[in-house]
Amino acid sequence: MPLSPAVLTLANAIERLQAANAGGADVPTEQSMEATEEEEFQKIQEQEQREAEERCPSLRSIPRFYERKAANSQSTPPDEESTSLRPRVLREARSQLLQRKSSKELLDEEDLHGILALLKEHAREKHADSNADLEVIDYRGFSKIREELVKRGERFRQFFLPSTFLKFPHDQSGCMSIVPFFTFVVRKVNLKQTRVQLSYYDALGCGYLREKDMENFIFEMIPTLPQLNSLQEEFYPFYVFTAVRKFFFFLDPKRTGRLRIRDLLSSPILPELYELRQEQPLRASEAESNWFSMQSALKVYGAYLYLDADQNGMLSKNELSRYGSGMLTDIFIDRVFEEYQTYRDAETGEREMDYKTFLDFVLAMENKNTHQAIQYFFKLIDIQQSGYIDGFTINYFFQAVIQQLQHKGPDIPSVHDVKCEIFDMVKSKQTGLISVQDLMECRQGGTVLSMLIDAAAFWRYDNRENLIMEEDDDIGL
Repeated sequence: MPLSPAVLTLANAIERLQAANAGGADVPTEQSMEATEEEEFQKIQEQEQREAEERCPSLRSIPRFYERKAANSQSTPPDEESTSLRPRVLREARSQLLQRKSSKELLDEEDLHGILALLKEHAREKHADSNADLEVIDYRGFSKIREELVKRGERFRQFFLPSTFLKFPHDQSGCMSIVPFFTFVVRKVNLKQTRVQLSYYDALGCGYLREKDMENFIFEMIPTLPQLNSLQEEFYPFYVFTAVRKFFFFLDPKRTGRLRIRDLLSSPILPELYELRQEQPLRASEAESNWFSMQSALKVYGAYLYLDADQNGMLSKNELSRYGSGMLTDIFIDRVFEEYQTYRDAETGEREMDYKTFLDFVLAMENKNTHQAIQYFFKLIDIQQSGYIDGFTINYFFQAVIQQLQHKGPDIPSVHDVKCEIFDMVKSKQTGLISVQDLMECRQGGTVLSMLIDAAAFWRYDNRENLIMEEDDDIGL
């Protein structure tokens, strides 16, 4: 019986390994290993080319000038993407590149301690009239440190360039403070380490992370964060969904499903996540304000479970209307289910919201004044899809607010008064028309939108002066 190609390949590999061991070959150098890898890759590439020409003979005379990228095709099966030569080679090449960058270009903790020790060693002597607690260094000492560190590796040179020295403030003697410079080095090293770390999860090597890439990143980071040590493993998937949604809500407002690594590094969201690295427990106020804290994640998920009255894992319109104070208008709830992703219940036929869509809703409600939240709500308010909010739209939404507030008493402002007040608050560029840009620039966009969707928010705004007086009276007591 003839052996299969896989068995022949394995047998051939074993024979070559035995022959190499029997010959007493020397340990290969890095250059010889790279040459061998290149030779083997050429063989595999030639074999794949021959197989392609057998399948399509025209390739012998007409080269392939177009090939569909698996990265941009949702129809490409995962097994085809994983077994194809090109993505495998790209993944391996990227992994090798990142490893080289980590070993040759990044500084570790020992390197940073060495830099700090040299900075203190070459610090200028303090003058009697100078700040005794402020250590400084001149350019001569700065250059000596560079020369000494470059002997250990070229990776140090980037931090000790003349242009770097000139970036920092100097005293009358031309010296710069050591602490700000060392802080700069540490931050730059952390930024590079984070860049490399995120690149490991860039499965396509395109400079961005998809949702499943971010989920892998967060999931593998959970055990490394001391603040999440007590998080139960059963909650890991829900924590991952909760954490990932904040990144996509604020950094992917156009819903492309991609986050550029460049945007991740420059955003304040990643440092918020890294706050969980500290060993000391967060204060109650810090944990409450940090979206990624265990307390915050459990609070959001608990709210979802509370609203899910029928416990089917999804939220209906009626269930979502109980969110917060329970005074969101029916028109607003209807618009949420019309514009954002929902799923039809097989039994009732009603549209229902899953946890991920609920997370976007919560992020918008809790950050109403951000540009992303304003865009989220503007899509709901702009019922005519004209790109503007006009008097008719304000009247349409505020009538629902009036219905909610009828039990509060007769002192409800008229629609005309509210309409005039909103236009005065926004000061739109076009008379009688409010654009999303107008709402962002007026710095009261969140307040304006809240007045049209939440009866409780409007009541608080309309009675703000009385509420402030009551708070002052309480303080006085």
